[in-house]
Amino acid sequence: MAWNILHGGNDIENGPQHVIQIIKEIDPDVILMVETYGSGKMIADSLGYNFHLIAKEGTALDEKTVNLSIFSKFPFGERIDTDYPFYLGGREIIINNQKIRVFSNWFHYLPWEDAPEELGMTAEELLVWERTETKYEMIQKVLPYLGKYSAETDSIPMIFGGDMNSPSHLDWGEETREMHKGLVVPWYSTKVLENIGLIDTYRTLNPDPLTNPGITWDTKGQKDEHRIDYIYYKGDALQAIESKSYKAFLGEPFSLNGKSIAYPSDHGFVVTTFTF
Repeated sequence: MAWNILHGGNDIENGPQHVIQIIKEIDPDVILMVETYGSGKMIADSLGYNFHLIAKEGTALDEKTVNLSIFSKFPFGERIDTDYPFYLGGREIIINNQKIRVFSNWFHYLPWEDAPEELGMTAEELLVWERTETKYEMIQKVLPYLGKYSAETDSIPMIFGGDMNSPSHLDWGEETREMHKGLVVPWYSTKVLENIGLIDTYRTLNPDPLTNPGITWDTKGQKDEHRIDYIYYKGDALQAIESKSYKAFLGEPFSLNGKSIAYPSDHGFVVTTFTF
């Protein structure tokens, strides 16, 4: 499960408890959490998960300034630290004495436009625009880490996921040209991951972006629907067999397994099932 819980879930009354309810209904083995902000350890403890905070070793586990974390029902192995823990870090998990590296990720939303096709730019100009602000700089800083670990997936497979704050090139192809004012845009932010062999689980298993858009970000009353939350993987030992995307709105009732839960985040989430 990859989920940005928005400010630790604290933007609605009893929000962290609603985060707990939703996780309990989904019951994932591993959670790649974004915007943990002090709530993660309490959530993990209440549900019986092992908890890893993506921060400098020794950081208090309820530190409210820390963005990323990983929950696991499986034992943890070695830490995977980066120089940029606010937007990338990982941990080994151990399943039947075998390792998987899992990474939680967040990239800055800028440059952002609710409907990029309305900017009056060509596809080439949009790709230049995409590189004008913070997101591109962040990607450049973490690419060496992702490249290193993706090159080792013959022996240790990896899962990488979270909030990329970017549309996917797989959702801006020929089949969606009419939706995007005739534009086909190979967005760098996701194409660069494909270039190092990472597989977008949702779009691979739900290949038609028209019938399965997989929206995880939407603003009511605006043209602002995007799939910006992802789970990727690489490694022959892993096979993604099902992936679901959930769209919801902050503070509104969210139905899961016949239960209605007040939704605590402005992002939906993604859940992918793997065989290992």
